[in-house]
Amino acid sequence: MKKYEIMYIIKPNLESEQIKQIIDRLTQILLDQKAEIIEYKEIGLKELAYEIEHFNRGYYVWQNIVASNEAIDEFNRVVRIIEDVLRFIVVKDER
Repeated sequence: MKKYEIMYIIKPNLESEQIKQIIDRLTQILLDQKAEIIEYKEIGLKELAYEIEHFNRGYYVWQNIVASNEAIDEFNRVVRIIEDVLRFIVVKDER
């Protein structure tokens, strides 16, 4: 089990309930794989540095977790399938 930071950006044109469903789905994937969520923050709507898929804003979500490689692999697989996620990044925390 290693520490990771995850950040993803959801399309801003979704209803708040749809955003909540995406966050819940991605969080549940990690929990189903026995990952532990240490810290979680919904940063909210922010300006993007550059336009992505004709959007200038995005809904940011950040998580600090402890997870296995299998959990991260499954998260990466599913987040790529969800069309409403503009971008995501998973970084191993070396501290």
